[in-house]
Amino acid sequence: MKKENNPGLLIIAFFITSSILVSCNPGNIYTESEKIPGYTWNTGNIITFMAPIADTTNACDINLVIRTSKSYPYRNIFLFVKTSSPAGYSIKDTVEYFLADEKGNWYGSGLGDINDLSVPFKTNVIFPENGTYVFNIQHGMREPDLNGVTDIGIRIIKRK
Repeated sequence: MKKENNPGLLIIAFFITSSILVSCNPGNIYTESEKIPGYTWNTGNIITFMAPIADTTNACDINLVIRTSKSYPYRNIFLFVKTSSPAGYSIKDTVEYFLADEKGNWYGSGLGDINDLSVPFKTNVIFPENGTYVFNIQHGMREPDLNGVTDIGIRIIKRK
């Protein structure tokens, strides 16, 4: 009798293992992810992360984590990212990330239908003050309902 692998179980095991490995990294300052309901990201759904920052002397890298299903219809994604400091200053960035090459080969890693890609947002950042920094992320694609996006996350890592 042939034993079949359960793809759903493999995906769950992958994310649990990834979470454990990420949380054990002593360089991680903040890591958070939010699921997109129904894998359809509406432009009105602004993803908010509130990162408590205590270190104002060491440089950090800020990465965005984009998880998509294989049904995501594009090679790229545009994001609007608004970063607000504890003092209320804010800056808005428009960034584009390529998720696949010209032949449709996905960047990053994945298991089953889900692809996981960590991309640099800001590098060598020294936060000027301690407190909670707010990151608001909104997709900037032309269509209001963007299918195939499963999760959006952020990771702040102390530079080595």
